[in-house]
Amino acid sequence: MNFPDFYEQAPVVRTHDPFAAMLGAARDGVLEYRYVDAVRLAGHSCPTVAGAFLVGRAALTALYPDEPAERGAISVHMPAPEKEGTTGVVAQVLTLLTGAAADNGFHGIQGRFRRRGLLSFADRREGEAITFKRLDNGASVAVSLDVSPVPGDPAQGERLRAILQDYADASQRAAFADAWQDRVRRLLLEFADDPRVIRVT
Repeated sequence: MNFPDFYEQAPVVRTHDPFAAMLGAARDGVLEYRYVDAVRLAGHSCPTVAGAFLVGRAALTALYPDEPAERGAISVHMPAPEKEGTTGVVAQVLTLLTGAAADNGFHGIQGRFRRRGLLSFADRREGEAITFKRLDNGASVAVSLDVSPVPGDPAQGERLRAILQDYADASQRAAFADAWQDRVRRLLLEFADDPRVIRVT
């Protein structure tokens, strides 16, 4: 595949989806999500996409410490409006992992397997933590992300300027891409369980 090798070294999120099981979409309803799935969804790889993947992983691990998370049985509340900043990108990755969808999601079958309405957004900024809640027992967890402990290459600003203003040469473009993905790599492989980066309450 045409992806950096470290994508396959990143943590894996294992879930169980009863709807997938019923439809025969996955044996026993087991769905494993890898970072490359989030990259395919977003169409790019960046600290936001990687961070969203790790936030979802942390929330599901906290809510289901002894078993795979039940996909489709979790609500997600974003602490900002849908169109603010990277909120929409993060929400899409979390929909991938949890099944929680906004008003355009699957409406269910005879009251079961509903995904619609499980993803909600704040009307105005409510802080940084994303709230995840199990529908079966009401257990909830708040998770926030801070990627500042994973600094980028100081030269990235000038490289990006050169690229956006169309005067970057091939070596500058390659250096930008390499440094960009190196930060993502460090976030996924070195800081995935760092409480300074992924804060779980």
